[in-house]
Amino acid sequence: MTEAAEKKDVQKLQRSIVDSLEDVKAQEIVVFNTEHLSSLFERVVIASGTSNRQTKALAASVRDGVKESGFGKPRMEGEDNGEWIIVDCGSVVVHIMQPAIRTYYHLEEIWGEKPVRIKLGAPKPAAPKPVEAPPPVAKKAPAKKAAAKKASATKTPVRKTPAKKTSPRQSRKA
Repeated sequence: MTEAAEKKDVQKLQRSIVDSLEDVKAQEIVVFNTEHLSSLFERVVIASGTSNRQTKALAASVRDGVKESGFGKPRMEGEDNGEWIIVDCGSVVVHIMQPAIRTYYHLEEIWGEKPVRIKLGAPKPAAPKPVEAPPPVAKKAPAKKAAAKKASATKTPVRKTPAKKTSPRQSRKA
């Protein structure tokens, strides 16, 4: 199989997995290209489910979607517990986790957000740019508030109509 055909298969498998996760409303789906990090697989997909039931449903959806796309039956680990399920689809490994487990293990740091040097002596990768805080919101000047008060004071007051009286029978029903 040519390299271009293999890439196309990985992309098709990745799309099948992401579609399967979206079908069962997975949260925070991320995909990392790991070709340069491991020869065992080319992609890592991480997704969250809100409960044991949802993580199990997400894993089943991935398993079924991958089989329907013609890639064979993937291997699964962690279905009994449901907090962290790994679906091994060959060239793509899927981690389906509950939010607390995902926060604790923070796999994104290993596979994507944290730059990793592979070779000794290789140039150090550039650090990610820090996120800039939004500029502070300017407050209204006191002069504008005073002008607004003065304008509202010159308007004619709105008359209030008296409230409708209810009969004793209506008040007893309430």
